[in-house]
Amino acid sequence: MDAVERVVAQIQGLSSSVADLNQLVHILKQSEDSLRLNSSRLPSFFSHLDPSIHSLGYLYLLDVYTSSVSRDEANDVILLVARFINSCIVEQIRLAPHKFICVCKRFKDQVILLETPMRGVASMLTAIRKIRPSSEHLTALHPDFLLLCILGKCYKVGLSVIKDDVFEIEQPKDLFLYCYYGGMICIGLKKFEKALELLHNVVTAPMSILNAIAVEAYKKYIMVSLIHHGQFSTNFPKYTSSVAQRSLKNFTQVYLELANSYTNGNIADLEMFVQRNKEKFEADNNLGLVKQVVSSIYKRNIQRLTQTYLTLSLQDIANIVQLNSAKEAEMHVLQMIQDGHIHATINQKDGMVQFLEEPEQYKTCEMIEHIDYSIHRIMTLSKKLASVDEHISCDPLYLTKVGKERQRFDFDDFDGVPQKFNI
Repeated sequence: MDAVERVVAQIQGLSSSVADLNQLVHILKQSEDSLRLNSSRLPSFFSHLDPSIHSLGYLYLLDVYTSSVSRDEANDVILLVARFINSCIVEQIRLAPHKFICVCKRFKDQVILLETPMRGVASMLTAIRKIRPSSEHLTALHPDFLLLCILGKCYKVGLSVIKDDVFEIEQPKDLFLYCYYGGMICIGLKKFEKALELLHNVVTAPMSILNAIAVEAYKKYIMVSLIHHGQFSTNFPKYTSSVAQRSLKNFTQVYLELANSYTNGNIADLEMFVQRNKEKFEADNNLGLVKQVVSSIYKRNIQRLTQTYLTLSLQDIANIVQLNSAKEAEMHVLQMIQDGHIHATINQKDGMVQFLEEPEQYKTCEMIEHIDYSIHRIMTLSKKLASVDEHISCDPLYLTKVGKERQRFDFDDFDGVPQKFNI
């Protein structure tokens, strides 16, 4: 019996109890070098193992086998890994989480290589749910899953993961990519409020040096702010890193100029600016989003009219907002009414638009449910923050650092300060 056959036999015999699995982990670690020397022979041994029973051993063989795969083997590898992900036992793969993540990342690389990202979406979602301790944990697979959703245009599937509140993060890069890709998915679904939240997290996250992900996120943050709010502020929140505050504007000048041109409200000037910088926007793969910015200025200008007028004809709206015809103005107004951006009625006979007050009285069942959900979410977050604060206050490293800081300020140094002042 050669080395590989011996390992396979041990996997078959030591995959039932916790004690056996702990022993198997030790054996597999010692056998990795011999498995790598025989990596070309491994495919013939997968049929001897059941991924739903021998998950740990199967994972070790997969890790070695997938470490070097040719394009011709890619399709077989995809099928093999997908079957494993769907069948494997959670308790076993969590004994070797890093290997599971490596295999899944190679799986992602192969479906992208074959230009079939949709093939990997379902399996990667299953992998995330199996490897994470809870929905609050961000794993290294989250960004890869969202990337496949973007490439495969499976935005709604990606949204199912983005909806989870994340509190536990292992690697900062995972958070940057997760929020950036999540922002792109929300943009694709026109969920601009959530997109702004995710992109804001990238821009304001702690960083010691500026990274490319934050720069690209800031570009999209500017554009989505214009689309959703009709304006953009260059002021950063106080908790933004000094690196981001110093450097982000230097790498996004053309987008800040776009915001300035948008704020002026002149459509012709905005379109001319976009045309002059078309190549830059195309190079960033942002031209489609820029076109949405240009389109949204019509809506902003119509919204401004509601603050001044009670009634206006469609032709007057077309003239003021610089649309080509009353019919085009009608299409914009109808769409804005449908989206809830304005409240108005259109009289088809005389072509008049009457702007109305917001009808929401905040007493419907849907609104009460929304408020109740928001309150519970805030209470959960408050409890989580209290727990984190308690954990940090008991952390030896934190207490040591605080102790050192306090030594710098001896209260005896302030004995000479007068307690009362004569005015």
